[in-house]
Order: sequence, then structure tokens, then C-alpha cells
Amino acid sequence: MYMRGQVILLLFISIVCLSGIACATEMNHSFLEGPYDSGPEVTEECIGCHEPQAKDMLNSTHWLWTSCGDCECGDIESYKDMGKRTVINNFCVAVASNEPRCTSCHAGYGWEDDTFDFNNASNIDCLVCHDNTGTYNKIPTGAGAVDTSVDLAEVAQSVGSPTRDTCGGNCHFYGGGGDNVKHGDMSSALSDPSPELDVHMGLLDFKCQNCHETSDHNVAGHFSGLPGTECRVECSDCHGETPHLGEYKERLDDHVDAIACQSCHIPKYAREVPTKMYWDWSQAGQDIDPVPTDEYGKATYNKKKGSFVWEKNVTPAYAWYNGSSDLYKLGDTINADGMTVINAPVGSRDDADSQIYPFKIHRAKQISDAEYNYLIVPDLFGGENSYWATYDWDKAAASGMEYVDMPYSGEYEFVETSLYESINHEVPPAEYSLECSDCHLESGMMDFEALGYQGDPMLVGERFVEEVEDVRQSVGQDAPESGEESSEGVPGFGIFLGICMLLVVNILWGRR
Repeated sequence: MYMRGQVILLLFISIVCLSGIACATEMNHSFLEGPYDSGPEVTEECIGCHEPQAKDMLNSTHWLWTSCGDCECGDIESYKDMGKRTVINNFCVAVASNEPRCTSCHAGYGWEDDTFDFNNASNIDCLVCHDNTGTYNKIPTGAGAVDTSVDLAEVAQSVGSPTRDTCGGNCHFYGGGGDNVKHGDMSSALSDPSPELDVHMGLLDFKCQNCHETSDHNVAGHFSGLPGTECRVECSDCHGETPHLGEYKERLDDHVDAIACQSCHIPKYAREVPTKMYWDWSQAGQDIDPVPTDEYGKATYNKKKGSFVWEKNVTPAYAWYNGSSDLYKLGDTINADGMTVINAPVGSRDDADSQIYPFKIHRAKQISDAEYNYLIVPDLFGGENSYWATYDWDKAAASGMEYVDMPYSGEYEFVETSLYESINHEVPPAEYSLECSDCHLESGMMDFEALGYQGDPMLVGERFVEEVEDVRQSVGQDAPESGEESSEGVPGFGIFLGICMLLVVNILWGRR
């Protein structure tokens, strides 16, 4: 009986592993006793055992903050040398000339300026992703330097797989300078969310890497304001192309070609922590006391940054998106007559690779060159002519543009810009998803004409109906039978099959 139980246990473990559940064992690192005086000293210890992983990291987007060069996904040539460190946004604008402040979120040490050595593995910060104590902190203005209060030996001994707190708490929850400032769907609330806030993280305790799979330290998925050089993460990776159940399964599955899952299943974002929706840099530099706050208790003004508008429980904007963005590149001409879109989603009703996705649109008023008609990279932090040192936009503009080797006319103005953030997190349980009437009424959430339809597609017709039939006929493919289903991509199917196998083994063994 004991032997039979052991065999069944081993079979179960094997099947669970084959079904895609992580079975990695965290190694005991208690031998890393230190003492350590700096982060790079710990990194040297890590490299002693993990040199191949260090080399992988040196070629990753998380390290380079540009396209990773030889990733398996994405149009590499179009986005060569583009990434977080080279593009412009409408939050804190640009990394260039502001490195010591911006790179406190970099997985490295010592990136103070454009002389940083990206080929030196000793500069890698292993702990910022792999700390499991929750005590690891960096100095916000120290170019990635570790806070002196951190016990580096304790942190080094704790290392293991990244957690939501290391990915989010050390970086992504606080992008843009504060909790949920930038993304709208990633805040400190996801550290320990309720199932109602996020069904994957709150009910199933998903870690980031459950969806953002990694290969050689390249992490699948990317922010819509950056080049798509790493593999996309899509709901269908787990749920398949026909995920719905019940009476309306067929009709709901018909939406998948045109509607991203997120559009129906994330009807609101920033549901617990407010997000910044508008940032007016032109108002910066004033001495306002007391600092005004809004209904959420959030400051709506900062002398260094200007004025803000925060919102909570926000309805997304919707746009066609095929995973690529038309990125504003340094030196591009702005739209002098209106809004300059920094990262317009690429896609359309006529693009078979596009779906309608939900977005947060962050609008801002930021500095531009009044003569050359392009956006300016301002020197905000650190230098003697930086804006936060002088509160002089002319000096900050001249210093920043000199740093990026571009001319500055000496005349500046502030222009309106917008930036699209794709919404992918804060997925509530299915019963909270949109219903038919939320979109298919005159007052519905979707502006179908803006999306390229003549009206509601339920009335005027779907896209590609004739084209799809033509393609099927040309390849000899029959349309799927009504109610036809496939186990491929169904979450847990491998585990279910494995349990059935175990039951059969147990029954047969019991008959011996």
C-alpha cells in the first residue's frame, strides 16, 4: 500500500509539472553570509554560479531599456536602438539628462549618464528582482544605489523567483513617480488583491511570470508606449480562441476576432488607487501654499511638476491595436494645430491582426521648441541648469537638448500631447464583464463610427465576413460546426487529463 501511494504521488507530481505548473525548487542561499558593502559585491557572488544568466541579462530589454537586438518577436529593424531610454513620454518626459533619478528603477547600479557600461555584468542588480524579504530599497536619486539601511547579506540569502512585490513594488506599480501614476491598471493594490479586483492574482495567486513568461531573461509583453520587440502576452495563450461557455457561447466567441478579451472583461480601471489622467508642466514653478488636493486626497499640484488631474474607477477608451505603436521619435514634427499623439496604437478595422483594445489615455501639456516644432528633452534633475535646480525652463531646455545633441532655438512653448496605455490588469470575475447592452445601445460605451464602422456592427454587419468565407473556400477549410469545441488552450485541461490517468492507475493497481 505504501509503495502504491509513493508511485501515485510521483505520477501526480510528474503530471502537474507536464501540465505547466512550476516545479522549480528554490535553492538555499544561506552560504551568502557577507558582509557586503555594496550591491555590486553581491552581484559578483551571483555571477560565480550564474554567469550564463548574467550574460542573458546583458542582452535583455529590462537591462538595455532599448530593443534587445535578437529577440524572437517584433520588428527589430524598425525599432533598433529605441526603447525606454531613447523615446519621449508625457510623464517625466525622458531618461536622457535625468539618469540618476530615472534609473532608480533600472535593474542595475551606477547608471548616472550616457557613459554607463552596459557590458559590465557587475553593474547588474540581481536583488531588485529576486529579493524575497521585502526589505530591499534603492535611493530614489542615486542611480540605482542601494539604500544604506538594507542588510545585503539577509537579502542575498533570501533570493528566489520574483514576486508581485518585487516586480511591482520595486518598479512597475510606481512608474511615473508614484503609486499608479502611469499605467492605471497596476498599483500597490495588486500586491495582495481581492478576487474582485483581479481574479488571476487575487483568487489564483498568479505571479507576474505566470503570464509574462521568460526566456533567457527576456520577459514576454511590453508597454504600449515602447517597441514590441518581445513576445506579446495574450489571454488566448491560456484560454484559447473559443473561451466562452453557456447558452451564448457561439455568439460571444464570434467577438474574439474583433474584440480583445480585455475590452469586455476590464470594464473599469484604477478601481482602488486613483491614476493620473492629465499633467500640465506649464504650471510648474509656482509657490502654492497650501497644496491643493482632490476628492481622493491626491495632491493636484507640485512646484517641480505642475498641476495634475486624478481619476478613479475610469472607463477605458477603445482603439484598434495590432500590438505595434506609431512612436514619436526625437526630432519628429509635432501637430501644431492640435494634439500630438506620442504612441498612437497601430491598427484598423481593415487590419486582420487588429482587435479593439481598452486604453488609458494620459494627456499632458509639455515643453516644445517653438521654432523647430518638436518636443524638447528638458534637463529636470541633477545638473546645475536643471529645472528642479533653477525653475528656469529656458536653461533646462538648452541643457537637455545639448545632452541629446539636438539644436534648441531658444524659444519654447507648451503643447498638448497624449499617450496610450493598454489596460490588461485588474480583471474582475466574469460576472462583472460587460453585457451586450453596454455596447450595443445608442448610449453604449463603444463609438463604433470612430472605430471605422458605419454604425453598430450588430445592425450594419461585422468586418471580414465575406473575406473569411473566401479564405476558407480557397484552402478547402469548412466553417466550424455549431457547438464544436477543442480542448487546446483550455486552462487546466492537462491537469484534468492527468487526474483521470491517476484514477485509472489507482483502480488497476487495486485489482492486482
